[in-house]
Amino acid sequence: MAMVKQGTILIVDDNKGILAAVKMLLETRFERVITLSNPNLLIATLHKEQPDVVLLDMNFSAGINTGNEGLYWLSEIKKENASVQVVLFTAYADIDLAVKGIKEGATDFVVKPFDNNKLLETLLAAYKKHEENRKGSIGDQYKAVISKESGMYWGDSDVMQQLHTLILKVAKTDANILITGENGTGKEMLAREIHLLSMRNKGPMVPVDMGAITETLFESELFGHVKGAFTDAHSDRTGKFEAAESGTLFLDEIGNLPYYLQAKLLTVIQSRSIVRVGSNTPIPVNIRLICATNRNLQEMVQKELFREDLLYRINTIHIKIPALRERSKDIIPLSEIFLSKFANLYGKPALCLTAEAKEKLSEQSWYGNIRELEHTIEKAVIIAEGAVLDYDDFDFPKKDVSPAKEKEVTTLEEMEYNMIKSAMDKYEGNLSLVANQLGISRQTLYNKIKRYDL
Repeated sequence: MAMVKQGTILIVDDNKGILAAVKMLLETRFERVITLSNPNLLIATLHKEQPDVVLLDMNFSAGINTGNEGLYWLSEIKKENASVQVVLFTAYADIDLAVKGIKEGATDFVVKPFDNNKLLETLLAAYKKHEENRKGSIGDQYKAVISKESGMYWGDSDVMQQLHTLILKVAKTDANILITGENGTGKEMLAREIHLLSMRNKGPMVPVDMGAITETLFESELFGHVKGAFTDAHSDRTGKFEAAESGTLFLDEIGNLPYYLQAKLLTVIQSRSIVRVGSNTPIPVNIRLICATNRNLQEMVQKELFREDLLYRINTIHIKIPALRERSKDIIPLSEIFLSKFANLYGKPALCLTAEAKEKLSEQSWYGNIRELEHTIEKAVIIAEGAVLDYDDFDFPKKDVSPAKEKEVTTLEEMEYNMIKSAMDKYEGNLSLVANQLGISRQTLYNKIKRYDL
C-alpha cells in the first residue's frame, strides 16, 4: 500500500548537493518539495508556493558562519506568515544558536550531518503541528470539552471527574448548595454551570459578592426598598432576591457576612419571602440558592462567628472544588486554553509551550489556583516575541506566604477574637491590663469575652 504524501515543504540551503539529496528523501513523504539556494528569494517564494514547513539553513556563503543569517530569515518568515513551521538546519557547533532560534519561533532543529530518519521524523512532526494550528490551536481543541456558556473546564483528573458526576446529580434538584474552595478555584464558574444544568436555566442567575455589600445597604441590596424608605430612596427598588425570581441566586463569600445580619438572611431563606425596606408586605420569592466561600464555616460556627442554623440551611449539598495542585493533570490543558485565549485577544500568532516550559508550569504549587495560572499565561503572551514559550519566559517570584497563611485573611470579628485571646494569654487573665492594652473599657471587654466565650 502506497504511503500517503502530505503538505508542501520548502528547503533553503546554499549547498546544492544537500538540496538535491534532501529533496530526494522528502519526496517520499511530502506532496511538493521546493528547493531554494538563494535566501534573498525566500519571501517571494513564500508568497508564490505557500509552504506548510520550511527547512532553513542557518548559514549562507554570503556571510560569516555565525548563524545570524538563519535567525534573520527566521524572523522574516514569521513576520510574513506566523503559521509556517520553520525547522532550522545547522552544524553541530551552532546548536546554541538553534536553541535561540526555537525561542524566537522555530519549531525544531536538525544537526548536520543529518540522519535520514531523524530528519523525516522532525519535518513530519512540524507538518503535523502546522495542521493542528490550521484546524485550531491546541487551546481550541481543549475548548471542545469546556462548557460553552459557563466556561467550566472539567479536564481528565479523577477528582474533577468525581465532582462532575456529583454536579450532574444535584444540578437537577432545587437543593441549596454550598461551594467551598480556595480563592481562584472557579467557585462562581461552577455555580454558573450548576445553574445551566438545572431546571431553572431559563431564568436568571444573579451573583452577589457578600464581601462587597456595605452593612448599611445589606437589606436594600438583597431585599429591595420602597420609595421614601430612606433619604435617597427616590423610587421603589427590586432587590437581588426578587431579581433572581425563577432562577438562581448566588451568594459569593457568604463567610464575610457579619453575624448580626445572618439572622435576617436566615429568616428569608426559611420563609421564602422578603420584605422590602420601608414596607410591611411580604413578597414570595421562588429561587434556588447557591452560596460559596473560601473559609471554614464549621470553625466559624465553633467560634460563634457564623450561625449554625444558617449553615444547615445553605449546606444541603456541600461541594468542595479542588485546588489546582490537586488536579495537576489539568495544568497544561488549562495553560493551552489560556494561550489560545490571550493570543487571540492580543493579536498574536498561535503559541505553544516547550517541554521545559510545561514541566516548569506543572511543578508550580499554584496557591492562587486557576486565576493565578491565567494571569501568568496572559503576562507571558503579552511579552512573548516568538511563537514558542520556553522555560525562561515564566518567572515565578519566591513566595514567603505558605498556603496556610494565605487563608489567614479574616473578618474584623475574627481579628477581634484573636486579639483579645492573645492579650488574655499575654497578661494571664488580668482583665484590667488586657482592657488597657486593647484601649477599651472593662465593661466592653466583659461583653466581648461573653460574646466570644473566652
